[in-house]
Amino acid sequence: MSPTFRSLRNPNYRLYAAGNLVSNIGTWMQRVAQDWLVLLLTANSAAAIGITTGLQFLPFLLLSPVAGLVADRIPKRRLLQMTNIGMAVPAVLLGVLAVTGTVQIWHVYVFALVLGVASAFDAPARQSFVSEIVDADDLTNAVGLNSAGFNSARLLGPAIAGVSIALLGSGVVATGWVILINALTYIAPVMALARLDGSALHVAALVRRQPGQIRAGVSYVRQRPDLMLILGIVFFTGTFGLNFQMTSALMATQVFDKGSAEFGMLGTFLAVGSLAGSLLAASRERVRHRLVVGAAVVFGLVEIVAGLAPSYLTFALLCPVLGFTALTMITSANAFMQLNTDEGMRGRVMALYMMIFIGGTPLGAPLLGWVGEVFGARWTLIGGGAMTVAGVLLAGALYLRAKSVAEGRPALDLVHA
Repeated sequence: MSPTFRSLRNPNYRLYAAGNLVSNIGTWMQRVAQDWLVLLLTANSAAAIGITTGLQFLPFLLLSPVAGLVADRIPKRRLLQMTNIGMAVPAVLLGVLAVTGTVQIWHVYVFALVLGVASAFDAPARQSFVSEIVDADDLTNAVGLNSAGFNSARLLGPAIAGVSIALLGSGVVATGWVILINALTYIAPVMALARLDGSALHVAALVRRQPGQIRAGVSYVRQRPDLMLILGIVFFTGTFGLNFQMTSALMATQVFDKGSAEFGMLGTFLAVGSLAGSLLAASRERVRHRLVVGAAVVFGLVEIVAGLAPSYLTFALLCPVLGFTALTMITSANAFMQLNTDEGMRGRVMALYMMIFIGGTPLGAPLLGWVGEVFGARWTLIGGGAMTVAGVLLAGALYLRAKSVAEGRPALDLVHA
């Protein structure tokens, strides 16, 4: 078997990855359907999409520290089954409201928030559970393949959703059927988790309840300049750069005057590059922080160019480059955090990672939505890319300063670091 796919030799990993692939296809279908539903209910309001996206990711900002501690205290396999059921419920309810034609915009806001709560508890458990399935030598590969599966779903989901919505009439009812399909896909990971061979898992020792455990996780990260650098990078890219769900919808409808099928295809083009970036990451045996920095800077620059694209075709052709650079950064950052964190802290550290990475979206999405309303959709990409580059350079400068202090070098040596 190719080294790129070596984790698939593990039967537990194959089963786990297959369940996640089915669920992720449904998730991407709902993301397209939900955005299209918001546009239908609000007469193409950029601010409404920004609010919806912000509400969906707000729980990551508020609940991630607690969710990380829960992931260290409760068996992750059981917790993941619970969170998948928790994500299916709001999808069922929103889908039924849309199919019956009774949905209102405030329903979308409420269920986006509920989905976000379940997702906030799912993320740290899911991120750190991979290390219990595969050996340490295969962890980087498994993280890369997870991203490849996620982006294979991103390749299929938006295209299926866009075509399905168009075939069903492009209306509110059409979006409801797509959302209900997503609700059914959560059955796959629940069943896959139930069928895993428990004797082959490397189950981490559960952390006992005691005071100050969340503070201990924060303190652990603060004492690690290398981890702080990665967190700084993912904050700026996640907050300002990785709002494709919103920016592609605005570019498709407001700038290029396209419909649901063309909007869905933009997600597919993004996924082509994302999948390539994930597979390249899976082939690496080591991950250095320099790769994360370089990929983030290039991503920000390409995003600025995409905001200046003169036509839909040009924008679509830039989407794979955006996806490739974004996923190179994301996958490398994720693997670096897991491989360089003590086992007993991994749940809490990955929760902080997800809180900063995804939790910044409630700050950035409404801001970029406002920018889109006032200055136009192009500036959501131009501004997001510029903020990403500036933020990454700032995080790099702070890292070099902290490193020079830790090594006892004078401040002037920072220039030669």
